[in-house]
Amino acid sequence: MRSVRQNSDLPAASSTVPIALDARQARPVAPAKDVEEEAWTYEVAPPDAPSDLTAVVGENLRRLRTRRGLSLERLSKVSAVSRAMLGQIELGRSAPTINVVWKIARALDVPFSALVTNRSSGGPMLLRGDRAKRLTSHDGKFTSRALFPFDSPRTVEFYELRLAPLGIENADPHPPGTSENLVVSQGTVEVTVDGRRFLLATGDALVFQADVPHVYRNPANVDSLMYLVMTYSLSAP
Repeated sequence: MRSVRQNSDLPAASSTVPIALDARQARPVAPAKDVEEEAWTYEVAPPDAPSDLTAVVGENLRRLRTRRGLSLERLSKVSAVSRAMLGQIELGRSAPTINVVWKIARALDVPFSALVTNRSSGGPMLLRGDRAKRLTSHDGKFTSRALFPFDSPRTVEFYELRLAPLGIENADPHPPGTSENLVVSQGTVEVTVDGRRFLLATGDALVFQADVPHVYRNPANVDSLMYLVMTYSLSAP
């Protein structure tokens, strides 16, 4: 039986220097602003998604927004997240998706961890797997688990990512200077970075600048498990 890599028409990425595929694929055209804002209005996590972080994100959003003197209306305009959704998140009534948290973090010019931290005291912290706090995509096929204590914003973050069979996750550009170091622990993942595609098998890693559009796709019929180190620019707040 041929492997997923052999069956694919995409060349495998090297474990050292990934080989870019044909970059003739056109970059998707961005939707009109009013259409995008309308779409974000309804992007909420599925009903069965973990809600452990809902209150934490809401409290941090309100604190960071008011510290910057931003109204919900102003933040809505700069983040492309509807005012109604921002209000629901602040009140802890709506579980935001991964993409929504990223949009808000970018608009506030803070690291992702600044929104998911509970500002606990320092010292050793045991992160039990059965008590993991996860964020979920809108369709529930992509989940992100932070593998660092939720104590304070940081310039380096470590995540466990899971992508369901045939699942796709579209990621917006992160703040300038942000890089991702992604390693596939299980399954196969196709990563598209600013129009360039890389096919990663188990054990393959990819390092790339994440301040451009990027997409994760699982081309197989089994779950994919990845680990991600996110590094922000030293100039980031």
